[in-house]
Amino acid sequence: MSMSKAQDLIRLARLAAARRTGISLEEICSEFDVSHRTAQRMTEALENVFTGVTQQDGTDRRRRWRVGDPMLDRLRPREETAIEALEIAGRAAKAEGRGRHAKALSDLQEGLLSRLAPRDALRTEADAEAVLTGMGSVTKPGPRVNLKPAVLDAIIEALRGPFRLRLQYGEPGTPERVIEPYGLLLGHRSYLVARQPVRGKMILNFRTDRINAAEALDESFAMAEDFSLEEYAAQSFGVYQDPTQYGEVIWRFAPEAAARAMEFQFHPTQTLETMDDGSLVVKFMAAGWLEMTWHLYQWGDKVEVIAPDGLRLMVEGHRRRDFNALP
Repeated sequence: MSMSKAQDLIRLARLAAARRTGISLEEICSEFDVSHRTAQRMTEALENVFTGVTQQDGTDRRRRWRVGDPMLDRLRPREETAIEALEIAGRAAKAEGRGRHAKALSDLQEGLLSRLAPRDALRTEADAEAVLTGMGSVTKPGPRVNLKPAVLDAIIEALRGPFRLRLQYGEPGTPERVIEPYGLLLGHRSYLVARQPVRGKMILNFRTDRINAAEALDESFAMAEDFSLEEYAAQSFGVYQDPTQYGEVIWRFAPEAAARAMEFQFHPTQTLETMDDGSLVVKFMAAGWLEMTWHLYQWGDKVEVIAPDGLRLMVEGHRRRDFNALP
């Protein structure tokens, strides 16, 4: 067995042990990017190498493999990638003001290091630091809105309940309001998605940078069962929601920009069509014209808005031809 296959087998065994219901062939295909037949061979190897392997058919009619080998916990691969991932996530959380998440990630990182021999721990830390030093994205430059750590902590506590949240929002001295938080949309400008009972059942967005103070109340509430934060977020181009702007968006990229535009996912619902002249037509359903214009400006005169008319009028007259690079 090759080294890479051995590593995959160990990882498969650990996944099969960690997941309460085990792991299915479909999940193996997804986790390891392999074919169905390769996944079957991996389960055969799993049963041959490890003890305590069991099979069980679930309610979805899928067979799952689970490992209960007591010796499995001693088989630990090197932890550099996990250390790097935790450090990157921790630095991002700290930069965004999510103090409790940064602390939790740091504790997990320390826990991984503590299980290593001192020599291995030093080597792992050194290797991880070498990678992190070369990753500019860890300390990404550029403007961003500073969020208040205490406010984010209160929001996270309320989401965990879920509990109602008391906010002091907007200009200082404005009356407090009580809302029911549904989730956070994180971006260059972040929004708290919530309902405010006194204003009915409509979903509202609150800019997190305008929340001056927040307190999680000891008042639980029932979230609407038909609400999906993922589906709600997909209705916008960025993070801002404006139902009156929601509709089909059509952009045409010039032939010289088509190849570059094909590398982008502008929106999860997008479709792409290459035209006879080499131009590229992108279509998707979304709202948020202002955030669209911020992005479109970067393409200069290499993109044309076909629809909607409101967005086309917003960018008209601002399509520069002197940009010497594409996004």
